Amino acid sequence: MVSPRRSELSAPRILFAGGMAGIFNWVVAIPADVLKSRFQTAPDGKYPNGFQDVLRELIREEGVGSLYKGFSAVMLRAFPANAACFLGYELTMRFLDWWGARA
Repeated sequence: MVSPRRSELSAPRILFAGGMAGIFNWVVAIPADVLKSRFQTAPDGKYPNGFQDVLRELIREEGVGSLYKGFSAVMLRAFPANAACFLGYELTMRFLDWWGARA
């Protein structure tokens, strides 16, 4: 068996796995999210070539580091939010497995 059965996973392990998944997800996703937010809040017609124009302007005016604006806030939220989500999913699946075994 590659991994333990669902019923063998402890809550702390599930919380840790979910939290780390959230962290790794946002490390990769935050630049795209910054670009999307900048594009959405721009006046109509400011970026005629879409995200390419947003990326060029952002890097030219604020540097590459600007792609990680809000990093601290996102990381503070990512771990607990995703840990809770993973735990909620796993507990729901355990409940459904238990409920199905009774039927």
